Amino acid sequence: MSVGIAWLRGAFRLDDQPMLVEAARRCDALLIVAERSPGPRAGVHRRRFHLGSLAALDRALGALDQGLHVLRETPGDEIPRLAERLGARGVWVGAAPGSEERATLGRLERSLPETCRLHVGRDNRLFDALPIEAGDWPMSFSKFRRKVERNLAPDPALDAPAALPPPPAGFDRAPPDRQADDCGIFAGGEAAGRKRLDDYVFGQRRVLRYKQTRNGLLSFDDSTKFSPWLANGCLSVRRVWSEVERFESGVEANQSTYWVKFELLWREYFRWLMDATGSALFRAEGLADVPPEWRADAKRLQAWREGMTGVPLVDAAMRELAATGYMSNRARQNVASFLVKDLAQDWREGAAWFERQLVDYDVASNWGNWAYQAGTGTDTRERWFNVIGQARRYDPDAEYLAHWLPELRELPSRDRFVPWKAAAPVAEYPAPVVEDPRWS
Repeated sequence: MSVGIAWLRGAFRLDDQPMLVEAARRCDALLIVAERSPGPRAGVHRRRFHLGSLAALDRALGALDQGLHVLRETPGDEIPRLAERLGARGVWVGAAPGSEERATLGRLERSLPETCRLHVGRDNRLFDALPIEAGDWPMSFSKFRRKVERNLAPDPALDAPAALPPPPAGFDRAPPDRQADDCGIFAGGEAAGRKRLDDYVFGQRRVLRYKQTRNGLLSFDDSTKFSPWLANGCLSVRRVWSEVERFESGVEANQSTYWVKFELLWREYFRWLMDATGSALFRAEGLADVPPEWRADAKRLQAWREGMTGVPLVDAAMRELAATGYMSNRARQNVASFLVKDLAQDWREGAAWFERQLVDYDVASNWGNWAYQAGTGTDTRERWFNVIGQARRYDPDAEYLAHWLPELRELPSRDRFVPWKAAAPVAEYPAPVVEDPRWS
């Protein structure tokens, strides 16, 4: 009997899983494993979503007379021992961007028994290969987008397998905690992700207004909110793309439906960019020649993390992040700009804090976007955001500010943007850590 191990690394779904389909085709018995934790740097929101996703995946596997084995130790240590114990002939796992992720696979391959082969499939991305010549990286997103839009279309997403081989006989697996379903504002798992996709695109047809609403700060439906499920592999990016195209062909196509795909291309770009540049995006200078000017200031950094800078849009967004593990893309750009340009702190501190806090943390998108904002990516242009003007533009009635900054609710809405200038400043709210004359 041929025994295999399928490691669903950050890929908690059955839909569009060519690696799992291949393992099932080649094995008589299959042990399906996943990590207990999303990593040592993950905070409470990431851990809760991860645990909920494991529980949901185990339920889905149960319908196929299979189940999930949760690894007790690091995959590089435990999987080789499992392969030895079971006499496994192969370990199947999806690839992932990031230097640490690649190093993990390298260590795993070196530790497997000689009779067990490591099979690495594609990760959760749109394209298997790019029409880009070697040595043509790094490149701008605009150039990347033009090349792929002219020359490529994603392959169709694979349907979930209708059957799977049974687990190895006599193996006592460690299932996930079935009580781990409280994931905060996002429910973990493939079913929840597919429900959100179907509801946003076909149910409420909010995809038709995405471009108009995507910069909203307060409403859950201002944007797609697909990112937590994409980042945790509960949704296939090819499935999202194909569902949007199915809507375009059967219902309506407009600028907003295109813009959803445009944002998926941004996600794709950062994955290929990280593949091409290795660990460079984690350096202070990133892909640039020199790092941005910064001076470490623990008090400023802590005020930013805690949402106590005295600048309402920044504080509201950082408190939302702490409470929910999420903030809008518009808010992310503002808090990043404020940390790097106004507080003059190391941009990598911000990227690392997001890595801890974000329920939709994705190594390539997170570090790629922070480098882009800090001017250390492929585009080094200055990007300074007027955080007061941005609040007035995208939260004109200061409702978002009032929601996350209860101490400002009694102020007239116009004073919530600059509470230190109010006729009666709020004692419970701090004065701004910095004040830029350009804000006015």
